[in-house]
Amino acid sequence: MIKLIKSTFYKESDTKKKLCKFIKSCKKLSIGEECRKFEKNFARYQGRNHCVFVNSGSSANLAIVQALLNLGKIRKGDNVGFSSLTWSTNVMPLIQLGLNAVPIDIELDTLNVSSRKLLEVIEKYPLKMLFLTNLLGFCDDIDVIQKVCDEKNIILIEDNCESLGTVYKGRKLGNFGLVSTFSFYVGHHMSTIEGGAICTNSSRIDTMLQMVRAHGWDRNLTEEKQLKMRSRFKVDSTFYSRYTFYDLGYNLRTTEINGFIGNTQLQYIDEIIKKRRDNFLTMAKPIYKHTEKYYPVKYSHIDFVSNFAVPIVCKSKAIRDELVEKCKNKIEIRPIVGGDMMAQPFYRKYMPQFLHVLQNSNAALVHRQGLYFGNNPELTNREMREIIRVFTK
Repeated sequence: MIKLIKSTFYKESDTKKKLCKFIKSCKKLSIGEECRKFEKNFARYQGRNHCVFVNSGSSANLAIVQALLNLGKIRKGDNVGFSSLTWSTNVMPLIQLGLNAVPIDIELDTLNVSSRKLLEVIEKYPLKMLFLTNLLGFCDDIDVIQKVCDEKNIILIEDNCESLGTVYKGRKLGNFGLVSTFSFYVGHHMSTIEGGAICTNSSRIDTMLQMVRAHGWDRNLTEEKQLKMRSRFKVDSTFYSRYTFYDLGYNLRTTEINGFIGNTQLQYIDEIIKKRRDNFLTMAKPIYKHTEKYYPVKYSHIDFVSNFAVPIVCKSKAIRDELVEKCKNKIEIRPIVGGDMMAQPFYRKYMPQFLHVLQNSNAALVHRQGLYFGNNPELTNREMREIIRVFTK
């Protein structure tokens, strides 16, 4: 069986040895210096001013929505657009926090929202925010989407959990929006076992995220920011200051173990994403040529494709079903991410007023007729040849 992933993290044996040594010598395993070091290192890698490390990519999505509500940048009842082909916890925080989650269809050739699809929805539903998913290492015309959002005063947030390292028109995905979220789940580009991050250039948003991550208190802020916060709210007692909760928050903290793994894995990130890019090109080129069976995925407009998994969208459900049978006990496969969110029971339960927005959508077609197989940096040439054989013969 060719698995989606083979190991917990890249160069697993060496990383585990380093981790064991770290755990034995570390005096504190709750969030601390190693996590702060990772935040600085990851912000530098991504090219952003700030990074807040949390316990998952899903928590990262929740944290940024809560932070923007706390800051008054969005309000309960606002319309927020989201990519209809995505993961559940991109959409769930919008619903949980009282926002109207408005679906936007994707383009069949990129599997991502385009400016054209965005404008179609904006005509009927004015949006306050767009939570855009960069799916599987791909994107559409995100630079134009950014311009549309700027012109119409729509806050652009990127869920970049599946596209770490992808470069479009000279810019890394995750750097087009006001804020972007990342996942370091074991199966993603870079693993801290569980983990996620939020990146931004806004100092104000960074400050709020630090509080949202930990109960709404100020303990993770700099001393200067703590003093400002305490002065503003007239908290002048050391006894109470450590237990004053300034705004709505959660416990989304991670640990020094995750921070250490993250710092170790960041040393390999360029190697990891290069292997994923090379693997993708090796497998996708011969498979996507079979246009009699598959809708080809366009990626020539992207400078560097840091692929997460290789999507296959079949031209009929019968072809998809045949592939599922052929892959049984040979190649591990999945639906394409979480599929069409409008087909998911939770969305139909809580957002029935928007079920009519998309009719005969591309997302629904992908949901019915799509699948993906894994692309990890440890795939062998033999395994890739077998994958190509199964999907082309």
